[in-house]
Amino acid sequence: MNLPSNFKKIVKDSALRIKAVFESHFMFFHVYFSHYIQYDTADFQKEMFGLTENPAVKNIVIVAFRGSGKSTIMNMSLPIWAIMGKPQCKYVLIVGLTQEQAKQHLKNIKQELETNTTLKKDLGPFEEIDEWSAYTLVIPKYGARISAVSTEQSVRGTRHGAYRPDLIICDDVEDMNAVKTLENRDKVDDFITSEIIPAGTTKTRMVVIGNLLHEDSFIMRLKNRINKKEFDGVFRMYPLLDENENCLWRGKFPDKESIENEKQRIGKETSWQREYMLKIVDDKDRIIFPKWIKKYSELPPDTMKKPQFRKTMTGVDLAIRTHDKADYTAMVSAKVFGYKENMVIYILPNPINSKITFKETLDTAKSIHDTCTSLMIVEDVAYQHAAVQQLKDMGCSVEGYLPRGDKRSRLSLVSHFFERGQILFPEQGCEKLIEQLLNFGSERHDDLVDALVMLISYASEEIENHFFMGFISQDDSTYTYSNGVSEWRDRLGRLIMREEKE
Repeated sequence: MNLPSNFKKIVKDSALRIKAVFESHFMFFHVYFSHYIQYDTADFQKEMFGLTENPAVKNIVIVAFRGSGKSTIMNMSLPIWAIMGKPQCKYVLIVGLTQEQAKQHLKNIKQELETNTTLKKDLGPFEEIDEWSAYTLVIPKYGARISAVSTEQSVRGTRHGAYRPDLIICDDVEDMNAVKTLENRDKVDDFITSEIIPAGTTKTRMVVIGNLLHEDSFIMRLKNRINKKEFDGVFRMYPLLDENENCLWRGKFPDKESIENEKQRIGKETSWQREYMLKIVDDKDRIIFPKWIKKYSELPPDTMKKPQFRKTMTGVDLAIRTHDKADYTAMVSAKVFGYKENMVIYILPNPINSKITFKETLDTAKSIHDTCTSLMIVEDVAYQHAAVQQLKDMGCSVEGYLPRGDKRSRLSLVSHFFERGQILFPEQGCEKLIEQLLNFGSERHDDLVDALVMLISYASEEIENHFFMGFISQDDSTYTYSNGVSEWRDRLGRLIMREEKE
């Protein structure tokens, strides 16, 4: 357990004990919460204690396997030590996903304050007063408060006397349902960054703990912000087994048999991988997988010969209505190189994804066309046919595209291009498009996917047709490939009619 050699003496001597627990969260836990310790403390748990004791670490983000003790250490022990120990916090705010979870977080702390005899004797009293409730505990001896809230509540302006929250702990603020859609993930992110964090001060410390539920979960967003130095903090991930199959908690799982028994107790491979190995499990209905998303650092020149540059294309998915629940108008542009298995499509950054009027749609498409000499691919059904014709009248190079099958089928038909690495994305600027691809079917909006699928489908059809185009030209004799499928069809029809007459 790596406790001090004089630990027994410290425990027996109240003066030494109180001094030791004031300085160290590790000692505080092992003195007052020993009833939670069933196995030797693991190195990763010691690291968690160390992070809480280090004032230079502004924010802490912890992802750890189920049953690792992260909540006991960070969400029950830490709030009490932060108030009674060296940090001397005055207002601890605990955030849960729901009100019931928030209430349970506080109930666990309240139980220790009421029943932990040694804790009460050394650091009490913690008498219950009128301000105690299911969501708040006031500790008069320390002039401190612990409150619990959920992501369903507003905390704007919350204070304890002159103090704003100086320690914020977010414990499992997302679950599997909450991470399914981008809308819900954004909702949690917005709540924490616009409600919870601003409730504190520049000196407030935040601890976020949870499991890895999604590539774009709030915890993963924090990880990315920490890596980009946009958020001041440290990120730690503790799976039960590391990359070398070494167990992180040998005290609890001493051998392979004990690990296998735990795995059998869980009984489901996907749950084991997600909850214990901290691997984001691909949903069985997913069409595009994260490992298929390939990126480029810079665009090749249009003069590149292998694979040869064909043209710039823009897939346009129209949505005329602009009310809150309407779809977005999406325009995805890309440079297309090569044919067949050598085809590579470089998606251009910052696709259009907006609720705009029909006129604004036409103007935006015209601007894209003129800026990058782009061939516009527009779904040619119902009212979209008018857009195809009007864009042509505006001098744009436009191809009407008639989709086949439902949206899921269309994405499935082009999924092999992603798997082969033939679709490349910029390092930045297509995050929302990638998100819609990876979570197609569960996201509320998929307009960017529709526009991209249209573009890929058209490009692949050109692959099938360009052999025939080689025999047709402006004078219907020899053709130099430069135009679209519909023009080829017109010329092929004229050639057939001419041959029939002859």
